Amino acid sequence: MRVRNEHERRLNVLPSEVGRLLDTLGSPNDRLWPHRTWPPLRLDKPLAVGSVGGHGPIRYRCVAYEPGRRVEFEFISKGLSKGLQGRHAYRVEQEADASALLRHTLHAKMDLMAYLRWLLIVRPLHDALVEDSRDKAELPLRGKVARDRRWSARVRLLRRALGASSAGPTA
Repeated sequence: MRVRNEHERRLNVLPSEVGRLLDTLGSPNDRLWPHRTWPPLRLDKPLAVGSVGGHGPIRYRCVAYEPGRRVEFEFISKGLSKGLQGRHAYRVEQEADASALLRHTLHAKMDLMAYLRWLLIVRPLHDALVEDSRDKAELPLRGKVARDRRWSARVRLLRRALGASSAGPTA
């Protein structure tokens, strides 16, 4: 099975401002990943092509990095990533009016078991995490988050079942 999952948020700031947040990904000073409410994204060395890490049980390696513009990771088929081949990426794009678009994409091929895990467990958690990441980027750049989002009952239930807090997002 093939999965394509995309999230984007337009931020009325210069792409370079969003790019500075992107460049902190996986660092001790990470200003993009919502590590207060989700397993932190950790890398074995500073963000660069070849750095290896992941978040929680999901493992990947950096296969492309253009500072301030994009970072792309390839999944390592191990643990919860078993049966999964593909990539996920953050991109900072410039809109026609010179504002920034922050995009996260996940494109993967999954075996049946990985696909069932994706549908039942991973996708709702992934979607909530990526939206929390967008909120974390938006708050310091705009001084507020455009919409007040709450985790769905399903996300709260899955987090509770997995032993995580179900308190809700915080940017």
